[in-house]
Amino acid sequence: MEELNSTFLYCDQLVRDFEKVIETPVVNKSSVYYTGVDLGTAYIVLAVLDENYQPVAGAYRFASVVKDGMVVDYIGAIRIVKELKQEIEEKLGTELIYAAAALPPGTDSLDSGAIKNVVQAAGFEITNVLDEPTAANAVLKIKDGAIVDIGGGTTGIAILQDGKVIYVADEPTGGTHFSLVIAGAYGMPFEEADVYKRDAKNHRELQPIVRPVIEKVSSIISRHVRDYPAKEIYLVGGTCCLAGIEDVIAKQTGLPTYKPENPMFVTPLGIALSCTQEEL
Repeated sequence: MEELNSTFLYCDQLVRDFEKVIETPVVNKSSVYYTGVDLGTAYIVLAVLDENYQPVAGAYRFASVVKDGMVVDYIGAIRIVKELKQEIEEKLGTELIYAAAALPPGTDSLDSGAIKNVVQAAGFEITNVLDEPTAANAVLKIKDGAIVDIGGGTTGIAILQDGKVIYVADEPTGGTHFSLVIAGAYGMPFEEADVYKRDAKNHRELQPIVRPVIEKVSSIISRHVRDYPAKEIYLVGGTCCLAGIEDVIAKQTGLPTYKPENPMFVTPLGIALSCTQEEL
């Protein structure tokens, strides 16, 4: 437990530092800037680190250019990434050159080219493309266990042993499915349900409504971890911001389940930490 606490101390501090620089960028000059581009189903996030890999700026925007982990609006994705890039560049007074990106595990043969092209078309030199749970582990630094990235469209799973990924999987169940259930229960449009879900004040009320979807996610996790020595689950991804989701997953899977204070920004920061100056 002491080791777990130290892991989340680093993770949570990094996320808190990032949240601060989203509002107030650090404009001290750095010899190089490293950008992580996270093309999510619900949000596109850019995280910028300095030469010492410390957060200096960031920006994010709600978007629907990705569905089930795949880019479905190529032009829209380029436009948003380019606009966020320019927004940060104006605040920092410099050009952002190097970027890394990530995609759901197991989809590299299907969509890595599209994601790479989006980042390049937005004006970056792309230096790394990795799977999302592996990116998250650059922040979590887990040696053994399962990292579960529950995003807007998919649930990605990476099982680690001795700090190395030994298995990855991805299935199309995520925040979109939560919003659909809420829309049906309340008789409201999907977009309105999605906004309602993201308001933490509504989480306690929504728990019994979305519990079947959480249980579905739990069954996905259980199926993928049962043949591997994963004794703990670590949650990341925007959908994990839902209060109490870790308790339901722990009960359904029978495995201790943990999440950082703000799981939404773990993967983007991990992507940025994986950025280098060597173009792919």
